[in-house]
Amino acid sequence: MTQTPPRHVAVIDIGKTNAKVVLIDSTTGAQIAAEGVPNTIRTDGPYPHADVEMLWGFILRALKGLHQDHGLEGISITTHGATGALLAGDELALPVLDYEFDGPEAVAADYAGVRPGFSESLSPRLPNGLNWGAQLYWQSREFSEDFARVTAIVPYPQYWAWRLTGALASEVTSLGCHTDLWAPDRGDFSSMVDALGWRNLFPGVRPAASVIGTLQADIVSETGLSTDTPVTCGIHDSNASLVPHLGHHEVPFTIVSTGTWSILMTVGGDTGALDPGRDSLANVDAYGRAVPTARFMGGREFDTLVPDIAEPTEADLAFVLANDVQALPSFAPGVGPFGDKTGRWSCDPDSLTPGQRTAAASLYLALMARACLDLCGLGRSITLEGPLARNRLFGQALAQLSGVPVFASGDATGTSLGASLLFGGVLPEAGGSHALVPLQAEGLAAYIERWRERAQE
Repeated sequence: MTQTPPRHVAVIDIGKTNAKVVLIDSTTGAQIAAEGVPNTIRTDGPYPHADVEMLWGFILRALKGLHQDHGLEGISITTHGATGALLAGDELALPVLDYEFDGPEAVAADYAGVRPGFSESLSPRLPNGLNWGAQLYWQSREFSEDFARVTAIVPYPQYWAWRLTGALASEVTSLGCHTDLWAPDRGDFSSMVDALGWRNLFPGVRPAASVIGTLQADIVSETGLSTDTPVTCGIHDSNASLVPHLGHHEVPFTIVSTGTWSILMTVGGDTGALDPGRDSLANVDAYGRAVPTARFMGGREFDTLVPDIAEPTEADLAFVLANDVQALPSFAPGVGPFGDKTGRWSCDPDSLTPGQRTAAASLYLALMARACLDLCGLGRSITLEGPLARNRLFGQALAQLSGVPVFASGDATGTSLGASLLFGGVLPEAGGSHALVPLQAEGLAAYIERWRERAQE
């Protein structure tokens, strides 16, 4: 990390659903300003892919505006995982594939014969393109001529760092994010990378908290930023959420990073209970250490379950408990601890008010999160980051289900703060988080027991 962190750090934060550029004051940890745009997927070309030119235009406009309004002294980068770029010199050899595309399933049988075992990669076989290695394997076979042009394979955060600085790097949090490409216990590329002859295509591994370079001249001209503006190597978004907590809690502790995905990571936990058949795995933190992780598509499922969100009242909760209104897994097929189940309601959801549906969906997410903790391990405390930190019923239910203190982060997005801390800087005051009172409600214990029985059916 740099000796004196830049004061105003712009964080480029590319999530699966939305992209934003957030300005953080590194002396206070406070968010000063933010610009955002939907992260739309393009369906033209050879397969569904990221609209990188739209995102690039947005990034440059946001950097220029934030610099004009506040002054900007450093840039950090964080993105969703299961994504990377194939470069041919100074251009893309192929579009940046959308990991929800099912194309890689066409070579699933062949890929099964080359991917490393779970004991080596701590990475389960996931559907579609959720294993970045499966994407690369499919692209190398379906588009062999284009793949033959590839000069560098870079994880997604480092793609954006390259566009800003011209410097190439790899980084372990993205390489270790259920890719099949990394062996966490060895801290090296997996045997598959060597078997397929890909090792030399990956640039050298750099720490997330290192400065990869400074801005290229054309970007300086377009944004008005200084030529010596430092840019970090960048980090996987769920691991960015971990950065503010590393070294600040008694281990083991659990962080719940939420957005499109709800990702539960237990730092200092044991990887022994991980089950590759239930979407649990090891992530790799910014220091290269394996972190047992379980996850489900909480944000995606909540949007499916609740078309019209309404803050649930005590009466809404009482109705849900008394009438056994339950959402049962899983509404995101193929992922999460019940990925082999088909989501269903115990009643007609159209008969429910928005408040009742929101209450039932919030309890569903808490029960799913508790199931994940059986896989990644239950920490001595749980801290909620992102949108679900603002869902009071979810947090209170999880506090009751877990039996350990649950804290809701006051930071609007743990990923942006964490990415800004790659430069150093200070954590915001602890007053930004607050403890949640465990949920007490008549009929809750019986409701929980019935849900667990039905979820196993």
